[in-house]
Amino acid sequence: MSKIRQILRLHSQGESNLAIYRLTGVSRNTLKKYIRDYNTLNLNMIEIEDLSDHDLEELFTQFKPHQQKRSDKAQDLYALFPEIDKQLKRKGITQQLMWEEYYARHPDGLKLSQFGYHYALWKQQVSPTMHMDHKAGDKLYVDYAGEKLHLVDPDTGELQAVEVFVAILGCSQLTYVEASYSQQKEDLIDSCERTLHYIGGVPNALVTDNLKSAVTKSSKYEPVINEYFADFADHYSISVLPTRAYKPRDKSLVEGAVKIIYTRIYAKLRGRTFHTLTDLNQAIWAALEEHNNTLLRGRHYSRRMQFTEVEMPVLNALPPLKYEHKKQVFATVMKNGHVCLGPDKHYYSVPYQNIGKKVKLLYTNHRVEVYYNYERIASHDRMRSPYGYTTLTEHLASTHQFVGGWTPEKFLSWAESIDTTVRQYIYVILNKKQHVEQAYKSCVGILALNKKYGSQRLINACKRGIEYDMYNYKSIEMILKRGLDHPEEQETLPLMPLHKNIRGEHYYN
Repeated sequence: MSKIRQILRLHSQGESNLAIYRLTGVSRNTLKKYIRDYNTLNLNMIEIEDLSDHDLEELFTQFKPHQQKRSDKAQDLYALFPEIDKQLKRKGITQQLMWEEYYARHPDGLKLSQFGYHYALWKQQVSPTMHMDHKAGDKLYVDYAGEKLHLVDPDTGELQAVEVFVAILGCSQLTYVEASYSQQKEDLIDSCERTLHYIGGVPNALVTDNLKSAVTKSSKYEPVINEYFADFADHYSISVLPTRAYKPRDKSLVEGAVKIIYTRIYAKLRGRTFHTLTDLNQAIWAALEEHNNTLLRGRHYSRRMQFTEVEMPVLNALPPLKYEHKKQVFATVMKNGHVCLGPDKHYYSVPYQNIGKKVKLLYTNHRVEVYYNYERIASHDRMRSPYGYTTLTEHLASTHQFVGGWTPEKFLSWAESIDTTVRQYIYVILNKKQHVEQAYKSCVGILALNKKYGSQRLINACKRGIEYDMYNYKSIEMILKRGLDHPEEQETLPLMPLHKNIRGEHYYN
């Protein structure tokens, strides 16, 4: 027997509420409700007995006292609720504040408690599945629809299933929909980015399902965000809030949006054939605009109108540059202080202190960044020339920096600082070699003699070397060691045995 029928029988027999409570075990508040509804419906027990248990249960569970005729004051208030509901979505706006404004305009209106009661009833009528109030600019909910759409190969007629991404703003319920090839992290990030540019701003938080492309490890307390998705969120300064596993209420808003697009978008695409993702998305976006501009039930404004008026002004600004996808590889720093980016076979310098360490390279289409222990140690513009080197001087050890800076201009400038004769001598050495770098070590050796023997003796030695066509380090060193750079010794120089090497250079043994 239905508990409701048993309660009403006992009540009609004159039993007290306490006695009915003890006999049926129904809570006293529920008991009072059934008896109150019974009196309001103005039924008698004959009519009750004629109803089946199912009909009786349906009658009392679906009966709403507020569906009875409202007073004129309540009717006037209900006409104001759409605008009141819109204002309550703004930060800092409360029911107390809205009631005060209402009561100031309607001194004979309803008091605060009745105001709140009727507002709650109105909310149940216009949004029966809505359990949370969302503040403007706070959250963006994203998910994928369970039903997929399809592309048709124009040559073979083969069907290719594509995913449908859905995003909805909590406050205005402005919705964005697009088709993508997969739910992989690249497609998810691209869809989220296009959503942010579609709405023209960034909310405070992004609420995602526990997709592997967004959440590496789900947890009730500390979920682990996918590294790439977290980097995307950092770029747009938006927090990621994964929903709890097996808690559909956490994403009820976006799941409701998915159900709506089945009728508002999917239904309009039925029977149509699409060969490319671009054509499919164009059709989706056309139906989407109509959906966003349709008036909400029980309100005199649409999602787009509410977004423009309430939510858009409080969204955070978009960054000037779009997000670039990053890929990663691991490499060991070579002894020359460089790491190789495998896809390009190009080498990039890192600080020499990291030689021998295993580092992580994150690279985009334009940049290459090197990390060690979660700290960025180098950043370069991406170069795609195979086997080339990109080197920053500050990354090299001091000795390497010196060697790395060897150029003909540097040696000529160094020699010029000593004397024009020394510059002339160095200039001939640089030009005598088939490849200019072959002369670098000779130039370093000759110019370093300035520190050991003094500038004047080096100048004299270079003069003698030019006079006797001796352009190499050994000849200048021999002249200085034997003291042949002194003017009074010039006559004795030709008496010394003069040798010529296989390259035709003269020197004294």
